[in-house]
Amino acid sequence: MYVSHLSLVDFRSYAEVDVELEPGVNAFVGANGQGKTNLVEAIGYVATLGSHRVATDTPLIRAGASRAVVRTRIVRGDRASTVELEITQGKANRARINRGQPGRARDVLGILRTVLFAPEDLALVKGDPDGRRRFLDQLVVQMVPRLSGVFADYERVLKQRSALLKSARAVRRSGGTDPAALATLDVWDGRLVELGAEIVSLRLQLVDALRPVVAAAYESVSEGKGEARLEYRSSSTAPVDNSSHGWGKVGAEVGIATPAPPVPHVNTSSLDPTPQGDPEPSSDDAGARSPVLRIQEEMAAALAAVRQQELDRGVSLVGPHRDDLLLSLGGLPVKGYASHGESWSFALALRLASFWLLGGSTELGTTPPEAPAFWDPDHGTDADPVLILDDVFAELDTRRRERLAALVAPARQVLVTAAVPEDVPAALSGARFHVEPGVVTRE
Repeated sequence: MYVSHLSLVDFRSYAEVDVELEPGVNAFVGANGQGKTNLVEAIGYVATLGSHRVATDTPLIRAGASRAVVRTRIVRGDRASTVELEITQGKANRARINRGQPGRARDVLGILRTVLFAPEDLALVKGDPDGRRRFLDQLVVQMVPRLSGVFADYERVLKQRSALLKSARAVRRSGGTDPAALATLDVWDGRLVELGAEIVSLRLQLVDALRPVVAAAYESVSEGKGEARLEYRSSSTAPVDNSSHGWGKVGAEVGIATPAPPVPHVNTSSLDPTPQGDPEPSSDDAGARSPVLRIQEEMAAALAAVRQQELDRGVSLVGPHRDDLLLSLGGLPVKGYASHGESWSFALALRLASFWLLGGSTELGTTPPEAPAFWDPDHGTDADPVLILDDVFAELDTRRRERLAALVAPARQVLVTAAVPEDVPAALSGARFHVEPGVVTRE
């Protein structure tokens, strides 16, 4: 797939702009602060409904305007789709597909797939866990857009449960008790476990699929200097070996002594993939239980164990919102041990692995990577993602720059931003655009 047209109205620095794009390489060149990144940010927003630069949508609307509009024409095979997103301050964003009736913004997810490299990606390696969680979750949604509802539901449940914990803490500090709040908390616990276990299961499957691809990508970018490894750490279990699906010991991450307390009842009917009509697996046969059911049981036990701590602190201590993706290089954590160049190579490897996993064409290898179990990669022809390199080459030394350019050159469409023409490697020749404030001109 590729984007053949981009139109912006009151988006970032652009009052109005139209750009015709081509398959292959499209390079936007201009001095810093001219609006290059705004163009590729808009395309990335269509794919993910989020920005790689800011956490909220308000900065995307041009100063003085009340709304922004992003229109794209996306070509896949012999078909073209038009996607329009309207970003409005203080209101729900709306989407229009092929000039149809306005609908929910998330209805456009899956029409366009992108993988974006940017200087901000260094935070994937050196930053807090929330960036790594977001990296996993966005990749899951790019693969299966309908799963965005699972993440949205979990956020709503977490917000409600956290508000209830804060309220209960206030009552306790005043010397009172609130039995009704505790009963309600049990209900939220069940829902948190249902949704949380599904999210953890999805992440574990994704990490399984990413592990060999990240290792191969890091070796290609860095020419084999150290082995890149991934490990998922759950807030309700010890670090797990995803390849063997060993779920670890209940509560190890939050320092809970074992044995764990009794597991409260959890409604698992919507998540347990055991076919209807099959015998119910024995509760003492861990190998017979589905991964999701096992995660539910461990998460429920961990929640029960930290109930007192949560009431004292007024925060939710267990769930996928507390998990992390651990990155190591040569047996040592990347964060705190890796050099700047090694950290950059690891961040690039994460994005290259995502691109390859989504079906993108690279020089990483001829054998397609094994897809996670929740995704069917046979999603039709010409569905490889658009690759965006936002001011990346200026951050790399000559060797890494040339190697990265060679790796991504086979992609169906590559969008590059650069401050000077020399920052675009010769291997990425193609359409060239000059960017000045509010104006984009084809050279």
